[in-house]
Amino acid sequence: MLLKKPSAAERTPAHEQVYRRLRGEIMNGSMPPGKALTLRGVAADFGFSITPVREAVRRLCAEGALSVSQSGRVSTPELTHDRIEELAALRALLEPELSSRALPRAHTVLIDRMEVLNDTIDQTIINKDAAGYVRLNLEFHRSLYLRAQAPAMLAMVETVWLQSGPTMRELYGKKQRQLASINHRKILAALRAGDEPSLRLAVRQDVLNGLRMLV
Repeated sequence: MLLKKPSAAERTPAHEQVYRRLRGEIMNGSMPPGKALTLRGVAADFGFSITPVREAVRRLCAEGALSVSQSGRVSTPELTHDRIEELAALRALLEPELSSRALPRAHTVLIDRMEVLNDTIDQTIINKDAAGYVRLNLEFHRSLYLRAQAPAMLAMVETVWLQSGPTMRELYGKKQRQLASINHRKILAALRAGDEPSLRLAVRQDVLNGLRMLV
């Protein structure tokens, strides 16, 4: 009798599955800032035992995606205005460099896909879908940065996104946003023209304007 080959998900350790799923929900703004999490609650929601959940939560606390109080309470972070400014400064340093490295590999299919994403972002704003806005905005940027082939730099950027996801979701939900940032359209135009200085400038402006308007 032939044995069924396990799927990729089945071969992935349970703690890694919990980590990836919980990390994605935090980064994409699916959870509000200050949301308390319990190991039993996460285990019940995700369908895993306590042990892999504990390991995943430990990793996320080390990355700043979750915070632990002196009493041991685990929750999503609540960022101060100063902290948002600091994260904006980090993004403004790293993301223009990633975009510059990605430019030589930014083919027409990628740019077209980013344009479709940008149109979808407009729709989330119309629908007042803050979590959708955060998720798609990150997807817009990540789809470009993956072409940079700079995994260490991208990992640093994703750590910043991870720490800011819940707060960004709440604050975007309170603000009346215009349709997709003009800087996104400048990014797309610079990519099509192969204009590196304009691309770096548009990415930097997008990052700074997007975060600093919240404070």
